Order: sequence, then structure tokens, then C-alpha cells
Amino acid sequence: MLEIEKMREWIEQKQYAALRCAMLEMNEADIAAALEELELPASELIKIFRLLPKSIAADVFSFLTIELEQTIITSLTDREAAGIIENLYADDAADLMEEMPANVVKRLLAQTTPETRRDINHLLQYPEDSAGSIMTVEFVDLKENQTVADAIERIRKIGLDKETINTCYVTDQSRRLCGTISLRMLLLSAPSDRIGDRMEENVIRVSTLMDQEEVAHQFQKYDFDAMPVVDSENRLVGIITVDDIMDIIEQEATEDIEMMAAITPTDKPYMRTSVLETWKKRIPWLLLLMISATFTGKIILAYEDALAAYAVLTAYIPMFMDTGGNAGGQASVTIIRSLSLGEVEFRDMLRVMWKELRVAVLCGVTLAVVNFGKLLLLDRVSMQVAAIVCLTMVVTVIVAKLVGCSLPMLAKKIGFDPAVMASPFITTIVDAVALVIYFQIATRMLGIV
Repeated sequence: MLEIEKMREWIEQKQYAALRCAMLEMNEADIAAALEELELPASELIKIFRLLPKSIAADVFSFLTIELEQTIITSLTDREAAGIIENLYADDAADLMEEMPANVVKRLLAQTTPETRRDINHLLQYPEDSAGSIMTVEFVDLKENQTVADAIERIRKIGLDKETINTCYVTDQSRRLCGTISLRMLLLSAPSDRIGDRMEENVIRVSTLMDQEEVAHQFQKYDFDAMPVVDSENRLVGIITVDDIMDIIEQEATEDIEMMAAITPTDKPYMRTSVLETWKKRIPWLLLLMISATFTGKIILAYEDALAAYAVLTAYIPMFMDTGGNAGGQASVTIIRSLSLGEVEFRDMLRVMWKELRVAVLCGVTLAVVNFGKLLLLDRVSMQVAAIVCLTMVVTVIVAKLVGCSLPMLAKKIGFDPAVMASPFITTIVDAVALVIYFQIATRMLGIV
């Protein structure tokens, strides 16, 4: 890619002809990345964008961040903006419209062709994060009674503006999906062969209302480059391509990571999120977790007699809370990821808990043995206190892992995001349970009433 410093130099010296020639030799994605990295003022950005020929301007536009897309589209004339939208794939244009103010959308759509308006409005009617909202309507459809020669001729006529021509979709007179046929099969078949005789009838499809995360699972399962989208009557309404799915996978993974860290998900990059917006995303969870953590304080107060009689017990409270939180976090992250990938379901809960129980026993005993040696040799505590600490360690790890593996599965069963039940909530629950276990064991073994 052309060095950014060189591009800055041309812009400062107003050598736009040299800059234009250089950009024409770059890939569209690289041009978009350069425009983002240059961080130009809006007026200068528009000036540079206008250097691009119309044939590649729309492709560059589709690679830009939504913020830069909005800056450019609102700065162009209505005619220029309409030209960009007309050359975008319908799904990309619909994504842009979703982020624009209503008055701007109305103005832009008024400048587009009826076909473009129809396609964009068609995509905007579907629920957010559904298959219908991410599909594209630019696909090649064929009829069963067409010959291979007719099909290839049709691809030549309309294929240039389609998202993909590698797979073509066969429909009947009512536009119901009947099968698929690859471009390779068309090229290897005799010109007089009927499409219906050469097509693949066993078609994997998704419905318009299927959640985008489930659509991503289907792509991963079948390893497709594209997948047809049908409505409730099995009519073909669009296709989803693998490049869109890659964006969905990244988006869903980012959302899960943020939820697991007790942050309300945001679709903005970190550096483009203001301090106030970041505060709004984080503070509700911090407040909730702070309030829930007061239960641990109440538990400690309830056992203040035991702590007063054996002050040494206080020194090991942080160890139990940290170890329990870590053990629960390990189990929860593993199960959340397995749920996301479809590797486990709610019906597998007993099997999962049985496995985690055995893992917890091994981990708990290992930690207890190591801790027992450390308590006697380094801390120089009594055998009785060492036994209390080690027994508590085993029970805490067992409880933490069982809670960590079961809560995400229960959350998904009742309709919540499993990631919500990750480390923050599980840590708070395990902290409280670990303290109760610790003090119950201590009071019984030490005979404290």
C-alpha cells in the first residue's frame, strides 16, 4: 500500500493529479484504509474522494467505516450521493440508511431509481440482526425449464451487477426455491441440457427471520460461500454471502466479550467512542455488581465472632474469593463458547455438570495439597486451620465450577444472553457462596457458636 506520509505530502502540496494516479493503482480496500488513516477534515476528505472515478468510488465507499460513510454521503450533492447508493449492493446501502437520520434518508431515496428504493425498503423491513436484514437481493435466478445455453446468456446479461455468480438459484413460476446450480456445472454441461436436470435439489437454506448468529453457525457447519434466504412460503427473497458472515462473526464475538466483561455492547470502535458514551456503557454494570457485592460484606459481619476468635482466618478470605471466581470463570467461558458454537445444548446440562464436577475435584484437590504444604511450612499455622482452609478450597472450587457451567445454560434456556452470566455475575455469586462455606466449616471444626 502507498505510504501514508507520501499521500499527506501530495495533499499538502495540492498535487492531486499524482495522488489520483497513485490511488488508481491501489486496491479499493487499501484506498479506504488510507482515507481512514489520513484523518482528514471533512472538506478535504470529500475533495480526495471526488478524485476517484465513479467506477471505483462506490467500492471504496463500501469499505469505509460508517462514520466516514456518513460524512461523505452528507457532504456530496444529492445527485452524487444517489450515484454512490445506486452502485452499492442493496444490503450495504440498507446498512448505511439504517444509520442515517430520517430526513437524510428520505432525501437520498428520492434521488434513486424505483428499483433501488424497492430493494432498500425491502431489506429495511426485517428485524435487526435477522437473516433478512443482512441478505442481499443481487443474485442470479434461473428457471427449471431453461437450457444451459439460455442460463449462461442470462448470466452474461445480468451477472456484472450481482453479488456472486458462482452459485445460481433455480426457482419455479411462483419464485419458490427449487434448487441450485454452480457456474462450474453450467460450463461443464451441454448447451441443450435443462437446468432442472442438472441442478442440485437438496438445498440448505435459511429463513428471513433466523437470527444472524444462527446463520453464521450454518455457514460454519456447511462451509458455504453463499446461502439462499427464503420467506415463510419458501420463496427466494435474497442470499447471504460469506463476507457478510465474517462481519457478523466478528460482531457477535465482540458483543460476547463485552458482555462477559460487564460492558454494554457498542458498535463503535474504541477510539471513536467518547468518554461519556464509554461511561454510560460501563457504569450500570459497575453499580449493579457493587450493590450485589454488599452481600459478601453482610456475610462477613454475620461471622464476626469466628473472625474475632481466630483472626488468622481473615488472611485467607481473598484467596478463596479469587480462586472461586477464577474457577467459575474458567467453566463459564468454556460453556458460553460451546453454546455459541452449538456444541452443547440445555439438554446436555447434567452431562456438563458431571464432567465439571470431576474436573473440579481434581483441581480442588491439587490446589488443596499445594496449599496445605504452604500453610504448614511458610505460614506456620496450626494443623486445624490448615485443614479448614484446604477443605474450604476443595468445596469452593467444586461449587464455583458447577455454578459457572450451569448458569450460562440456564440463562440461554430462559432467553437471556449466556454471556451476561459470565465472570462478573458468577464471581459475585461464588464470592458469597465461598464465604458461607468457609465460615460454616470453620465454626463447626473450631466449635465456635
